[in-house]
Amino acid sequence: TFRAGAIEQLRIHSKCLEVEVVEDKYGKDPSAVASKAIQKAKESGADVVMVDTAGRMQDNEPLMRSLAKLVTINSPDRVFFVGEALVGNMGVDQLQKFNKALIDNQSTRNPRVIDGIVLTKYDTIGDKVGASVSMVYSTGKPIVFVGVGQTYLDLRKVNTKALVNALIR
Repeated sequence: TFRAGAIEQLRIHSKCLEVEVVEDKYGKDPSAVASKAIQKAKESGADVVMVDTAGRMQDNEPLMRSLAKLVTINSPDRVFFVGEALVGNMGVDQLQKFNKALIDNQSTRNPRVIDGIVLTKYDTIGDKVGASVSMVYSTGKPIVFVGVGQTYLDLRKVNTKALVNALIR
């Protein structure tokens, strides 16, 4: 993982959620760590592996190359962009750069892009939902989940009807 403290943070979350975390030392190849996690999941019969890329900034070329390698080598079922709803239109820019960096750093004929969007801090934007609509429009990908609080139970499916009502208010 890249972000300082990320491994320690994931250990705390895994303990709270009673799930295993597969880790390696800072600076190790994230693709190899993800491969190891997928293999362990197969051996144990687990059907879900979440890979936290811990702050892959869309403008940091070495980190995005590393992410593209992880996606290419491990062929995940889903790739989600996780961003903060409160950054508004800057989030649209982040998402577009993230997707472009994924494309530019894969040397395959059909590069993978994101499959969906997860927006955190969605409860902080009130009726200012325009940027989230722009994210969907610019990528053609859905908002899969929104974070509306600070607990594990505060991750929700997006309520499309509420989003549309906020737009027309």
